[in-house]
Amino acid sequence: MRLLLVEDDPQLADYVLTGLRQEGHVVDHLDEGSGAFAMMMETTYDVAILDRMLPGLDGLTLVKSLRAASIQTPILFLTALSGVSDRVEGLEAGGDDYLTKPFAFTELLARVNALSRRRTPQAVDTRLQVGDLILDRMARTVTRAEKSLDLLPKEFLLLETLMRNKNRVVTRTMLLEQVWDFSFDPKTSVVETHISRLRNKVDKEFETALIKTVRGVGYRIDAS
Repeated sequence: MRLLLVEDDPQLADYVLTGLRQEGHVVDHLDEGSGAFAMMMETTYDVAILDRMLPGLDGLTLVKSLRAASIQTPILFLTALSGVSDRVEGLEAGGDDYLTKPFAFTELLARVNALSRRRTPQAVDTRLQVGDLILDRMARTVTRAEKSLDLLPKEFLLLETLMRNKNRVVTRTMLLEQVWDFSFDPKTSVVETHISRLRNKVDKEFETALIKTVRGVGYRIDAS
């Protein structure tokens, strides 16, 4: 399996990584939340194991942001927060399972295996389509009316975020968080500039404009 571990305790991370890799799994490791969000937007994982108390972007916010971006990777919280209310918060945020520290590695492994079996093919959404616009996450390609579009990495991620939320408004704040990993407003026109460049590539040469501005709110992509 391809797994992601997000844990900022180096000793614990090393313990879990060693155990999972000895079981034959491919495991990526990050020690903060913002990078984990970007990684999970770019890479398909069978299961992600997350601490709740992470620097940068805490575990709850990370999971909520992933679910808002339609990332359905099964998520196991691995955390010292053991109260009933903590477990409820984790599951309601979008987590699939919750294991408290200290823990037995055999139980962690069993829960990871159970989550991977629970996953359905529909959870892996690698091809997005809006009208005649098609984005393939695995091949990293974008076409419209069968014409290939050459997008820069941020443009690709921006378009993917819009397409994952097709027919729904995506706010400027959401785009700053999900595309640029900003947890604050940098007071620049970075979003507007990239939307303009994206429109030039996605809409300019075609009869129907797909990227719509919702004034004072954000942007929406649809084929209506």
